[in-house]
Amino acid sequence: MSALGHYLEEAGIATVAIALIRPQAEHTRPPRALWVPFELGRPLGPPSDAAFQRRVILAALGMLAARGGPVLIEDFPDDDPREAPDPAWWPPAHRHFAGGLEGAALADAMEAELRELAPAYAWSCAERERSTMGLSTLPPAACGQYLAVWLRGEPPASPIADMSPALLLRFVIDDLKAFALEAGITHGTPSSKQLGDWLWNETALGVAFQALRRDCLAGDDERLKTVAAFFVPALRVPAV
Repeated sequence: MSALGHYLEEAGIATVAIALIRPQAEHTRPPRALWVPFELGRPLGPPSDAAFQRRVILAALGMLAARGGPVLIEDFPDDDPREAPDPAWWPPAHRHFAGGLEGAALADAMEAELRELAPAYAWSCAERERSTMGLSTLPPAACGQYLAVWLRGEPPASPIADMSPALLLRFVIDDLKAFALEAGITHGTPSSKQLGDWLWNETALGVAFQALRRDCLAGDDERLKTVAAFFVPALRVPAV
């Protein structure tokens, strides 16, 4: 988008980018950019908050009248109001998974955890009348079983006719992320950071995702290497 901004500016069209990662904006040097301290995927802030989103848009458009440059980056002053943690929230899986398991033992712990989360997920779906699961087309239990086979070191054939094992593995992981996060909103109103910290730091499922990412990237299957990059958000990948 930064390169496109320069191209449009050369044609006489003023541009403003909204940047979610400030170092990236500093590196790519768009003509104008408003950095916002929001979660990735939410450049205007919290969903369904028109007043807050309007403030972000007006702040970006206001940069068109600002003097300076050729590169101008300004910071939006306010955090996403929904990112404040809920001190009353607690996760639906009460055990704290500290890690240390691999292979079959990790698979067993993950499947037990998914069974523990199932009632909370069912309640969430009924309460909200929707779910974001569905990429794999498999139900939650089948997703868990498919992932467990991979963890036990036995890459399975795909049970979906038009999906390769690698693509189905990616979709199963995306579905199980949705399953866990939707189960996690049953006790209070946690921020997305609270939910993310719980998933990636305190669950067998999060450890399983990290393990599969590591193993796939270390293997020789180029298709698995390609999809493994999507198993874990970049900010959740442990530093080497």
